[in-house]
Amino acid sequence: MQIREWPPSERPRERLLAAGAGVLTDAELLALFLGSGLSGMNAVDLARRLLDQAGGLRGLLDRPPARLAELSGLGPARAALLAAALELGNRHLAQGLARGEALTDPGRAGQYLARRLRALPYEVFACLFLDTRHRVVAFEELFRGTLDGAEVHPREVVQRCLAHHAAAVILGHNHPSGSPEPSAADRAVTARLRQALGLVDVRVLDHFIIGDGEPCSMARLGLL
Repeated sequence: MQIREWPPSERPRERLLAAGAGVLTDAELLALFLGSGLSGMNAVDLARRLLDQAGGLRGLLDRPPARLAELSGLGPARAALLAAALELGNRHLAQGLARGEALTDPGRAGQYLARRLRALPYEVFACLFLDTRHRVVAFEELFRGTLDGAEVHPREVVQRCLAHHAAAVILGHNHPSGSPEPSAADRAVTARLRQALGLVDVRVLDHFIIGDGEPCSMARLGLL
């Protein structure tokens, strides 16, 4: 059955306009983007098939445009549009932080770090530098490693904090293995960084581990 034949209260577009995008499933959001389906398959059915082929929403959106185009029913034009839409979202979030917006919601920092680091095939350690009002001063990727890890040097982190006149910092790194659980090494590095940064009066507000699912906040776990 075509979507236009559905009751208005069940159509994704009408539901979004009435109650916001948050009420829609991943497949319904993707269907709105696709606009139409294939012969014998409406847009929601096509969206479900694409999500199944890609292994879910993350598997779909983490694909480069060339690999998106390989999915049956997507093609180069839709793949390019989807990649462009994702990049617009990334830039919107990045610009919101770059404008000096105060991070009153710690979850926003985790979301931002996840967008920047999650898809990388190697481990990256990054920092968000904040002023005394917790406004973002800068974002930097400081250390890169292999699939197994990145070596972190506290002295360099201290130097970058001083260069940005940062009063606080939010740390983040990705786990290419997919597990967001902090390892013993993660805890040890965080403790060393807190000690080193404390000597120059820079607070470590959080350390986010980026893997599958939601970013893991070490502060929320009581590990800071």
